[in-house]
Amino acid sequence: MAKRKELTGRQKAAILLISMGPDVSAQVYKHLSEEEIEKLTLEIAGVRRVEQEQKDEILDQFHKLAVAQEYISQGGIGYAKDVLEKALGGEEADAIISRLTSTLQVRPFDFARKTDSMQIFNFIQNEHPQTIALVLSYLDSEQSGQILSALPQELQADVAKRIAIMDSTSPEIIHEVESILEKKLSSTVTQDFTEAGGIESVVEVLNSVDRSTERTILDALEIQDPELAEEIKKRMFVFEDIVTLDNRSIQRVIRDVENNDLQLALKVASEEVKNIVFTNMSQRMSETFQEEMEFMGPVRLRDVEEAQTRIVGTIRRLEESGEIVIARGGGDDIIV
Repeated sequence: MAKRKELTGRQKAAILLISMGPDVSAQVYKHLSEEEIEKLTLEIAGVRRVEQEQKDEILDQFHKLAVAQEYISQGGIGYAKDVLEKALGGEEADAIISRLTSTLQVRPFDFARKTDSMQIFNFIQNEHPQTIALVLSYLDSEQSGQILSALPQELQADVAKRIAIMDSTSPEIIHEVESILEKKLSSTVTQDFTEAGGIESVVEVLNSVDRSTERTILDALEIQDPELAEEIKKRMFVFEDIVTLDNRSIQRVIRDVENNDLQLALKVASEEVKNIVFTNMSQRMSETFQEEMEFMGPVRLRDVEEAQTRIVGTIRRLEESGEIVIARGGGDDIIV
């Protein structure tokens, strides 16, 4: 009997979609690019006949790959391999993991994101600040915030600055740091230069630390690099974040900002922001505000952004003076 020709990945995908039917296939198409849809559609059009045995085999492969990927998301590749070996045997488990990881890119330090923050802190606290910054830039922002808060004050600003100015790191360095941090590593670290860090990364981290740590870091950065400190502060709290304030704080903000600024700021705001602001006004004030916004007509986006910036500045000043509270990751912001 002639050996059946091995199908390509695209051919298997085409048969899988045919097997699942048009309704399910249409839902899958929604998650594909135009190029992928075009290639896959051509492949489907070229399929003349699918034997039941072949269909069952491909469905079985897909199911096993889906299960393996779910195990990877739960506990990493090592965990997935252990479970699959117990269920299917070592040879088939190796084959499934190999097929899956040939295209899967596991984000560096994946194992560390499932580890207690203080365990990581105990291991990296005496490392070079650049090494600490690299690790924190790949962790979840909550984990990074907890670790940054636990570092000595004289080190916090240095690490935060290094995260902010970090651009890309070679896979060799990432792999070396991973190897130090954890002996059993994933074998699927991407071989491309991997971007991590940057302004947004350090902002996420600082938003997760307690207020005193944030103030210490920003004060130090204002001395070391005033422009960087100002850029970070601009992104620490944006106008749309007003929805995270409690009602009393929103009412205080409304009293302290210029009506014209608030009207401009709300012009392009989300419905959620508008609703929470109007809810914290008296009915008469809310009605007047909305009428004046309707008569305002078109406005320049730059004017809106400047108004929002002024309001955010007011919010930060009120927070610094203790008049309002912005909820953060630290315990000193718990409202009782």
